Amino acid sequence: MARKSLAAAIQSAGAEAVTAADSDEALTAFRRLGSPLVFVDANLPGLGGLGLARTVKRIAPETSVVLMARAGNPEIEAHAHGLGAVVLQKPLRFGDVRAVVSQTLGATPGLAGRAPLLTESARMETVVSLARRIARTEASVLIQGETGTGKELLARLIHDKSARAVGPFVAVNCSALPETLIESELFGHERGAFTGAAGRRAGRFEVAAGGTLVLDEVTEIPLSVQAKLLRALQEREVDRVGSSHSVKVDVRVIAIANHDLRAEVQAGRFRQDLFYRLNVVSLHLPPLRARAGDIPLLARHFLRKHAEATGGCAEGFTAEAMERLLAHPWPGNIRELENVIQRALILCPDREIGQEHVALEEPAAPALVTPGRTVMDVERDLILATLKSLNGNRTHAAKALGVSVRTIRNRLREYRLVAPGAVC
Repeated sequence: MARKSLAAAIQSAGAEAVTAADSDEALTAFRRLGSPLVFVDANLPGLGGLGLARTVKRIAPETSVVLMARAGNPEIEAHAHGLGAVVLQKPLRFGDVRAVVSQTLGATPGLAGRAPLLTESARMETVVSLARRIARTEASVLIQGETGTGKELLARLIHDKSARAVGPFVAVNCSALPETLIESELFGHERGAFTGAAGRRAGRFEVAAGGTLVLDEVTEIPLSVQAKLLRALQEREVDRVGSSHSVKVDVRVIAIANHDLRAEVQAGRFRQDLFYRLNVVSLHLPPLRARAGDIPLLARHFLRKHAEATGGCAEGFTAEAMERLLAHPWPGNIRELENVIQRALILCPDREIGQEHVALEEPAAPALVTPGRTVMDVERDLILATLKSLNGNRTHAAKALGVSVRTIRNRLREYRLVAPGAVC
């Protein structure tokens, strides 16, 4: 099947197709555009089909690869199996191509529209490789890292590569739930369990049955609810609020934290037994400043992703613009980078984004720390100073500090206990 015919078959399955004549052209396109699915001819000029497949898997391990080869080549089949690639026998049939595209892009809802986990960083490749191995198990996973590093995307990768991929993927932002409702939200409730409970409602554990439940910002779960969460993980059953009967649940739990969870345990804000139950396997995502080599790769991806929506005509970056991107420390990580590229597309009227279009927020100067002061003292002063500079607005302070509003509220309660009247 010629490249045009292959592209037509892919497009007939509802997907976009980009073709390349050799491995260099293919890698350039892949680095610029990204893709959840790549078809590779085993006899491709350049690196060869296997060489290209290995490189694609190294850059984006979650990308599905299809090797096109003639029958009777056990070496190709063995290498493909080792890469987790599918082998399609040549000559290809239109229906086989359509089936592979539909199965790959349709197996997990939203896969085609999700941003790929692009990287050429050795540290990130190690994390992603471990995540893929973990996916084959039923172990609970704790993913930690700064805000905006792609923790939920890594959780999705684990789900997509697990035996639970056909089941639901349910993500709960624990910091967005009021303390009074978080128990009901996670475990469900019976009619009349509390004011406003007009009927029975299944909790997120039940909704995620057969799939994966992601507890984002798990540090925000109150101590009063942590005991019930521990029981749900240990016994694989939940008690709806207002019910005297337990409900069996079959769920894999992935916890996400942008704070050091062990430090929260030491501070008495998180149960140690629950920490160990969640931390069967721990993954730590490095910040973007520690994987600066990925900045050009991600910037080009976001350029293409947002070009149409923003009405931008830019197709690349000037050398000066890229230098500016590489020099920035990215406190907001990948999320901040995406924001900057979106803004640059709106501001840029040209084919290339220049340094004048790259609007970056300069990081605040670090505060001086007096020797002998505790971490709690420093944290207290930082929170209070931020609140003062923002006229006491807790929502804005939480955003500036990269924490939740609930964290601000809880810390203020603690400070009032330690030093009454210190907070106005």
